[in-house]
Amino acid sequence: MDSLNSDSTRSGKVNTPKAFHPVNKHFFVDQECGLLEFLLKKFPEKSRNKLKSWLKNKNVEINQTIETSATKKLKPGDKIEIFPGIIYERKDLSGIKIFYEDDFIIVIDKPCGVLSVPAYKEEHTSAYDIMSDYIKKKNGRKIYPVHRLDGRVSGVMMFALKPEIQAILKDNWKEMVFERKYIAIVSGVIKKKDGTISSYLAENKVYKVYSTNDHEKGKLAITHYKTVKAINNYSLLEVQLDTGRKNQIRVQLSDIGAPIVGDEKYGSHENPIGRIGLHAWILGIVHPVSKEKMRFESKIPDEFQKLFK
Repeated sequence: MDSLNSDSTRSGKVNTPKAFHPVNKHFFVDQECGLLEFLLKKFPEKSRNKLKSWLKNKNVEINQTIETSATKKLKPGDKIEIFPGIIYERKDLSGIKIFYEDDFIIVIDKPCGVLSVPAYKEEHTSAYDIMSDYIKKKNGRKIYPVHRLDGRVSGVMMFALKPEIQAILKDNWKEMVFERKYIAIVSGVIKKKDGTISSYLAENKVYKVYSTNDHEKGKLAITHYKTVKAINNYSLLEVQLDTGRKNQIRVQLSDIGAPIVGDEKYGSHENPIGRIGLHAWILGIVHPVSKEKMRFESKIPDEFQKLFK
């Protein structure tokens, strides 16, 4: 495997590795104790407040489950993982919040109504424009798109700060993204509470995506969904992506008779929250240089939660 050593990083040259092996701090518990007590022993240089902030920001997992309670009791054999480097809401730029920034990537919380990148014949300012201006004023550098969210979809998205990093992320997306979840509000109550939708997606001449059984015409798309709540003929779904096709969630949920609210393009006839009911909730990535596992979570919009109270 090509290495990403400190010398190549300092010089600005980045070699593209053929495989990624995430590096994050993990420990195994050898005796019963509280979680904060355990962290204090493992990180004696950190203050209690700093360790509590890790818990608050959901940077700690026990046996692959996020834990935020400092008093959580640990048992021998429990695996504790620390996801480092996450900074929450450090800046606010036209409604965009920066979750994390270093010399290689910048991860943001994009609001609803802001395009990811400039669109043909669109005059609205995009997240790319806003962040490009921010980076240019800060150090004269450029940003490079890695993936996109629809303009009306809010949540976590990422840009690269070097063309080499953009290439690494795009070429190794499946290996580097270990978690990608959305929250969706759909019309109706789905009979099958949990399920997987698999189809080939193609796009017609008017740029509308549709499902097909023809694998030569379309690209494979796989979406997993789980019903979290159902009330007043609406369902709140947790959606996990195996693939990242254009309009994938919108099309495939419509295919099973559960269009996302506010999404007229794909069959919705109601909009109880005043926006499209889709939010990019969690993005878990392997850092392209340090290879640490990093997990970013965007707060579920208030209007989503109010509908299900």
